[in-house]
Amino acid sequence: MSPTTDLLAEAEALGTENPQRREDIYKQILEASKSTVNPDELRDQETALVKLGELYRDQKDAQGLAEVVTLSRSFLSSTAKAKTAKLIRNLLSFFNGIPNSQPTQITVLNDNIEWAKREKRIFLKQSLETRLISLQLETQQYKPALALIETLLTELRRLDDKMILTEVHLLESRVYRGIGNLAKAKSSLTSARTAANSIYCPPQLQAALDLQSGVLHAEDKDYTTAYSYFFETFENLSSQDDPSALGALKYMLLCKVMLNLPEDVNSLLSIKLALKYAQLRDVESMRAVARAHQTRDLAAFEQTLRDYREELSSDPTIRSHLAALYDTLLEQNVLRIVEPYSVVEIEYVAQQVGQGRQDVEAKLSQMILDKVFHGVLDQGRGCLLVFDEAETDDTYGAAIDTLEEVSKVVDSLYAKVRMYQTMFDPS
Repeated sequence: MSPTTDLLAEAEALGTENPQRREDIYKQILEASKSTVNPDELRDQETALVKLGELYRDQKDAQGLAEVVTLSRSFLSSTAKAKTAKLIRNLLSFFNGIPNSQPTQITVLNDNIEWAKREKRIFLKQSLETRLISLQLETQQYKPALALIETLLTELRRLDDKMILTEVHLLESRVYRGIGNLAKAKSSLTSARTAANSIYCPPQLQAALDLQSGVLHAEDKDYTTAYSYFFETFENLSSQDDPSALGALKYMLLCKVMLNLPEDVNSLLSIKLALKYAQLRDVESMRAVARAHQTRDLAAFEQTLRDYREELSSDPTIRSHLAALYDTLLEQNVLRIVEPYSVVEIEYVAQQVGQGRQDVEAKLSQMILDKVFHGVLDQGRGCLLVFDEAETDDTYGAAIDTLEEVSKVVDSLYAKVRMYQTMFDPS
């Protein structure tokens, strides 16, 4: 048994106690086996790197983990390229457990991409660039993400790597959706599906494609189709016990609310796959939204948004659709109040809906312009004047239609007269 194996056993025996000692042991192993070619010591070195990365992950030490990733390159320069790539990707995945580590991750990825270019490790470079695009999307750095996507797609088309090509097209669709270009987002998603159809598509990637399809259909207000895609995603991820299945379930509940079917929320949560999520705070937040929507209670809706701020505001898709739902609820409440009146004070309307006067005045102005009802705002008196909908008078339209027909008759008669003149008066 080699000395490094003994050191590893000692570190394992410490368990979660004395993390400083474990860190020292792992660094000692890495230092002792820098120039070794012994297969056993190389294996121990790889284990020490992973364990040290896990230790920094558990300690939420992003900078320490970044140093481990950099350190792994020098130790594995003589190792097989596939094994090196797998180890680096494994170490980078530890960042997922460290909150607010995106800037450090981006720095580490850029550094490793440059190293992969120098070492001519093309596939590793492409894998790291894909991860970098994902991080840029997460941090809303859309412009550099699109620039990197364009370069990467050119390389991937030349190499005909369908798997990464599918992933990059999917990321491209998400980036375009982030900047609001839905036409290009749909086009990129179509390209991703085309590439995926020619290969075996892993369940995780298929779920991601379905999820993006649902999001884009929801943006088009086609919530029925969106729901079907979200359900496919939820079934797929739930069968693998993937924690991201919860996000798909929230989207399904959102679709039910947006379809004016809030009463279906509880029945949906009673199905077998959804039962284990039913008591989670994220699901409870959507249940509260459904209750407020069902009662058309604007105050309850606002309270829900405050009580579940983190659950409802962290996801841009849910946030944008709930903003539209809030606007609809406000419009319905305002309309219900002003309908019985021909003249009503704006201050009274504001008090009834529990909103500021300025916000209500802006909403009334928008509703008049959108012809939700007919009226004018008398700002001098602070009142809203509501008119009955004017009956459409078709007299003028009918008169114009009659004149057009008469014009056609006259033109026809004139043409016949000209024809007869030509026949009987050749000169």
